[in-house]
Amino acid sequence: MGVREKSVAVLALAVLGLTACGGDNGSPAGTADFKKEASGSLSAWAFDNADDVGKARMQHAVTQLPDVKITMDQTPFDAQKFTTRAASGDVPDVVQMDRAFVATYAAQGLIKPLDGCFSAHGMDPKKQFYPAVTEQVTYQDKIWAVPQFYQPAAIILNQDVLKAGGVSPSDIDTSDKTKLLDAVAKTYKSSGSNPSTLGFDPVAGGQAELWILGQGGRLMDDKGTPALDDPANIAALTLLKEIYDAQGGYAKAKSFSDSFDTFGKDNQFVKDQVGAQVNAQWYVNVLASYAQSLKISAVPFKDKDGKPFTVAGGTSFVIPAGAKNADAACAWMTSLVTDDAWSAAGAARAEKIASTPGAINTGLFTGSPSADKLIRDKFVKASGNAGFDEAIATYYDVLPTGKSLGASPAGQTIKTELNNAIASALLGTKTPDKALADAQAAAKRAADQVGS
Repeated sequence: MGVREKSVAVLALAVLGLTACGGDNGSPAGTADFKKEASGSLSAWAFDNADDVGKARMQHAVTQLPDVKITMDQTPFDAQKFTTRAASGDVPDVVQMDRAFVATYAAQGLIKPLDGCFSAHGMDPKKQFYPAVTEQVTYQDKIWAVPQFYQPAAIILNQDVLKAGGVSPSDIDTSDKTKLLDAVAKTYKSSGSNPSTLGFDPVAGGQAELWILGQGGRLMDDKGTPALDDPANIAALTLLKEIYDAQGGYAKAKSFSDSFDTFGKDNQFVKDQVGAQVNAQWYVNVLASYAQSLKISAVPFKDKDGKPFTVAGGTSFVIPAGAKNADAACAWMTSLVTDDAWSAAGAARAEKIASTPGAINTGLFTGSPSADKLIRDKFVKASGNAGFDEAIATYYDVLPTGKSLGASPAGQTIKTELNNAIASALLGTKTPDKALADAQAAAKRAADQVGS
């Protein structure tokens, strides 16, 4: 058994070992009743590094729940730690985690279904959140988490690099391979055999799902069964390989991009190391600190049919099955995602920006259409930098196009195996179809073990 197979088996067995602890012999819990009234002590975990936005929302929640004493564990979420704590019965009342984990724990009965929680507080998740966001926390027709945040991806453009290569923004078109590869050829530069400027950095590892779903592929079927060997997935990997091969090959391009000063003053846009790059919305905040040194804009990622496209990943809140104060947990979680909570967060961010010379308000992307509109209308104003304003608008424009990543008991394993397949295919150690077939086999084994 290889390293990858061992890691999949360990993950699956870690979850399997908790089956008896979750209730109903490891199957998803049937129902959970919640009361609106909340009091007593509440413990929450995985709220690491809360910024001005997080602190403002938590302060809002405190004002709404005067009879609840909240204790925060701000260490980051860890899957192995969560399963260990669940096995021992030592669980907090609320846990923050990536939505990719939710169906896994729902399938094993380790978290509570929240339909009753939403009902108790008069909140309809199908109206409160974008459909693609709600879909990712829905498993066997029940909702298992309170979503928060939605980080859409788009393509940030370096206007100086594109202009020097005679490339227009419309040439960076992920639905038109010929046009895109021509733009790459015009903007790619090398020093010897190594890249010095990537015409287009597709960020295959960090944005794997975007490329797969955008090319008409899928990660799983509608029941959550892995589908990594879908023929459309092969086309996506083949396109990615052509993009990297046009820029020195994946190994050299990845080594070059790993050297970027991504968060610093010498980042890849300041240093003209990229002409265009796929990025989640939060990265506009990073670049805003260097707006005076940059000429950027953005275009949407396009699907194979030429339509703007993104995926709806992000974090969420769950209540462990063994939570001691589920009513307070429900009240607290839902209070954090109301429009009032997000308005408080928007005000806190606006205040911080106002006190920072040259700062740009790029907005907040919450997972809730009404909250996004409220924040954009109230706090996101013209910055005086046309390129940044265009980039901000592009991210807002793609929000309604988001597609769900799906909900599967093997969700995190599917994600891991997809990245393994992409690396193998792009490095040329396996053909795209072989890489995906191997990934599918590993993901299916994990899914079968988790669901057995």
